[in-house]
Amino acid sequence: MATHVIYKLGPFSLPKFAGERHVRVYLPTERSGAPLPVLYIFDGQNIFHDDPSMAGGWYLHHAAHDLHAVGKPAPVIVGIDHGGVDRIHELSPFPWEDSRGEADHLIDWVTDELAPRIQREFTVRSDVAGTAIGGSSMGGLAALYAHFRRSDVFGAALCMSPSLWVADRKIYDKLHEFPRPTISRIYVDAGAHEGDMLADAERLVAQLRSAGYGDDELMWRPDPYGAHSEHHWRKRAPEALEWLFSERADYATRTAA
Repeated sequence: MATHVIYKLGPFSLPKFAGERHVRVYLPTERSGAPLPVLYIFDGQNIFHDDPSMAGGWYLHHAAHDLHAVGKPAPVIVGIDHGGVDRIHELSPFPWEDSRGEADHLIDWVTDELAPRIQREFTVRSDVAGTAIGGSSMGGLAALYAHFRRSDVFGAALCMSPSLWVADRKIYDKLHEFPRPTISRIYVDAGAHEGDMLADAERLVAQLRSAGYGDDELMWRPDPYGAHSEHHWRKRAPEALEWLFSERADYATRTAA
């Protein structure tokens, strides 16, 4: 049986947010030669084991380990714990009745403070093509926004059941304001049992297609059985990781730069 070691860093105090949080780091191999790609992902309490999560873990470390075990590219996974009561504020890019819309502060901390530390302490890539951002629900929205806002850092986004409805669906117009990232890989999914989220995700995919995204740059995975839960994100995660970090993907993003 494989041994999975998850490093727990912190606690960290973030500017603009109360309290402290940890960051959890998983390496698919302890003996990496060349630097590995890296995935920063929100709601770190839910990403790995069941215990820290209120709804069960994704076991994303198992998916990364399995990819590495068969010789496929697998990322170092950096799970960023959410801030509890601040979660709705730190993951929303826009203010609305339930949120102050302070995702910019969290993204700035990830890019300016956390990523440089991860690059110093672990054997990870620092180039745009080798760096991704991800999440589900509000985290999926924040990841999509972060990819476009900081396309100089994040070359890919993992967006599971993104909460595109936030702030009267302002994200669609916001994406039009950003230039298309030179290096861009986006995974999007949603389930048929998630209310309007499936239709919202279809609208996002259509917008990205109209902006020129082809199959090498965009994966869309509607789930006819999917509900809004860690259980369903866990089931879809292995395929998402494999596509997002495939050798073909890395070649495509490098040649686009």
